[in-house]
Amino acid sequence: MDERFSRTALLVGQEAVDRLARARVAVFGVGGVGGYTVEALARSGIGTLDLIDNDTFCLSNLNRQILATEKTIGRDKVEVARERILDINPNAVVNTWKTFYLPETADQFDFTKYDYVVDAIDTVSGKLMLVCQAKEAGTPVISCMGAGNKMEAALLEVADIYETSVCPLAKVMRRELKKRGIEHLKVVYSKEVPLRPLAQTTDGTADEPDMRGSAEGLSEDGRDGTQPAQHARRSTPGSTAFVPGCAGLIMAGEVVRDLLKR
Repeated sequence: MDERFSRTALLVGQEAVDRLARARVAVFGVGGVGGYTVEALARSGIGTLDLIDNDTFCLSNLNRQILATEKTIGRDKVEVARERILDINPNAVVNTWKTFYLPETADQFDFTKYDYVVDAIDTVSGKLMLVCQAKEAGTPVISCMGAGNKMEAALLEVADIYETSVCPLAKVMRRELKKRGIEHLKVVYSKEVPLRPLAQTTDGTADEPDMRGSAEGLSEDGRDGTQPAQHARRSTPGSTAFVPGCAGLIMAGEVVRDLLKR
């Protein structure tokens, strides 16, 4: 028995721990939400992790992203995540993809190789394509809805996308997934009404609410301002140290439980 996961084995048994070691999970997006998902999956003993993200760490990530520190500023998120996973479990296999998942890059990925897919990306077009690709491959997928501009971590819950309410991103996803014939999708979402970000004055202090973009921080093309969008009007969502992290941990818990049910 690997002592690293002995406490997990006390709850689920050694056979279940061995099953997790044989699992391969792809995490798309390793920022505020996905970073915590990766952390929990590594500590759960997932044997192979594929990490997909084209971003680098910057100072504004320090308030909420578990992998963001002064030492990681400017570094690729997937490489920092890879080092973190191997520090936790040297026996893990970590595949990194330094790319944003979008419809234009979707053909780089074979979803039939994964036992589970985690959607922690920000663009609506990417999320829709990811879900459709996972469903076509018959691979379980869990998707995070809007975590920006929210303060109440206790309001996060797991539901089918068609049972969600309030969340503006979930509303868009419901509509678009229905058009694509997707009947079910497990999501983590919150019924908390998104706050409007405060505008920033020239000295960096908060001023009146920023009325650009919609309340959940999405710009007019459905992006949240954290991924590239040509000709898109963008507004930056506010975020906290606890809501994205809690969403990421909830997703990791769902992945582990579902893998153990199979």
